[in-house]
Amino acid sequence: MHSNLKNHVFSISFGTSLSKLAGCLRQIFIAAAFGVGVTYDAFNYAYIIPGFLLIIIGGINGPLHNAVVAVLTPLNKKNGGIVLTQVSIKLSILLCILAILIYLNSSLLIDLLAPNLSYEAKSIATYQLKILTPCIPLSGLIGLSFGALNTQRKFFLSSVSPAIISLTTIFFILFSWIFNKENSSYHFFSYTGLLAFATLTGTLIQFVVQIVEINKIGLLRLGSTFNLLKDEEWRIFKLIIPASISSGLSQINVFIDMFFASSFQGAASGLAYGNFLIQAPLGILSNSLILPLLPEFSQLRSDKENRGLQKKLISAIEYCFLTTIFLAGFFITFNNQIVQLVFQRGSFDYSAALKVKNILIAYAVGIPFYLYRDLLVRTYYSIEKTNFPFKSSFVGIIFNIFFDWFLIGAPIKDFGNLSPYNFGVIGIILSSVIVNFIVCILLSLNLRNEDIHLPYLDLLRKISLMSLAAFIDSTLCFTILKTTNNLNSNLEEFLLLIFGTLTFFVIYYLLTKCLKVNKFKVLKKEI
Repeated sequence: MHSNLKNHVFSISFGTSLSKLAGCLRQIFIAAAFGVGVTYDAFNYAYIIPGFLLIIIGGINGPLHNAVVAVLTPLNKKNGGIVLTQVSIKLSILLCILAILIYLNSSLLIDLLAPNLSYEAKSIATYQLKILTPCIPLSGLIGLSFGALNTQRKFFLSSVSPAIISLTTIFFILFSWIFNKENSSYHFFSYTGLLAFATLTGTLIQFVVQIVEINKIGLLRLGSTFNLLKDEEWRIFKLIIPASISSGLSQINVFIDMFFASSFQGAASGLAYGNFLIQAPLGILSNSLILPLLPEFSQLRSDKENRGLQKKLISAIEYCFLTTIFLAGFFITFNNQIVQLVFQRGSFDYSAALKVKNILIAYAVGIPFYLYRDLLVRTYYSIEKTNFPFKSSFVGIIFNIFFDWFLIGAPIKDFGNLSPYNFGVIGIILSSVIVNFIVCILLSLNLRNEDIHLPYLDLLRKISLMSLAAFIDSTLCFTILKTTNNLNSNLEEFLLLIFGTLTFFVIYYLLTKCLKVNKFKVLKKEI
């Protein structure tokens, strides 16, 4: 790697790690306060639509972020600021209208998203959704600011700013515990609305922080002439619309999963906890591996350097599988220690822990396909080819509906289950794994139409050897864990997890080196 790219990777990794650490603390507090219960179940349904927009439109590495990076990177600050301001105003108007419509129809939307949810959970979810609707216009502004900051190589702030929502949630929970303990007759921060109020407040603070930084670097041009640079403005919307729909189609799978999950009590909470444990390290990997490559892919494509783009993509794919296969094996091996140490306290009891452990294992199986799909989709965005990801995402939705339905028993009203395979909540996760695998194949094969040719057989050989190394590693570590079943204290479990992590990493590193599928090098000067 070049020194600049290394610095960017370090900034992103460090910022994202801080953000994920704050997110981990937030989930620990939420688990202790709410466990796998009605209130947190309801919040997960209320957050589906606002969260969907925060991820798709306002998220780092989202379509809006990628479109802004692709268009603004070649422009100077003055012209970039003009385009950014023009797009911000128009997008905010559209999202404000959408937020009003969602607020007025919140009860209907919850009924559609969770038809089998209890009446109590539906009422709480409706109340929380109304509180969260202002997050919708804020999501657009946050997404634009992410892209604008990254065009100026301000990777650290954009990577660390999501921690603001996590820290705000922690503050709200702590304040509620203290306030309610001293004033038992007056519950200002009632548990039914606490998470929604905290999320809204944190989103607003995040927006303000990013806008202040954009103003500092000279990209805020409120007094600009808005009849300039129409072509660049149109390019952003041209990229946003199909890319948002494409990513939106991918996120619609979350809607589908939650729809089927409403049949199982506590499923939404369990899925949220399990998904968080997976997404924490995955987010670091995604931002560290993919984010710095997007401007380079865009530049190489504009310079018609397809060979260079192809070489970088192949290298990125190898690192993608090398790291994600390691993660998958790690979570499968140490799922018991991870869930117990992170969540099992307060309202999060043994039965909740058992449910989340099984969910975590199912999620871990799909880690490699999740990140590989993300890498391929972002590659298509960076070269401004969004049609095929859109089509593949649509195909994925059809498959996801079928596999969700089939793997929970294929229930039909008045006829019972048609399928002999009823895996419950685990079936919903396995459905996503199968769908991501299918979409990855489609996206990989279509790259040849963009004059990007991957060495499929060589990549398959390397992935197989990486998987073999992870299997051997997991088997050895799991055998060691069997001899430590008599550990009782959290400190002992923590020390075991630290020792196990180091052991798992060293064995995997040595095995992949021996099998010649690991190009990662650690030099003394880099240490």
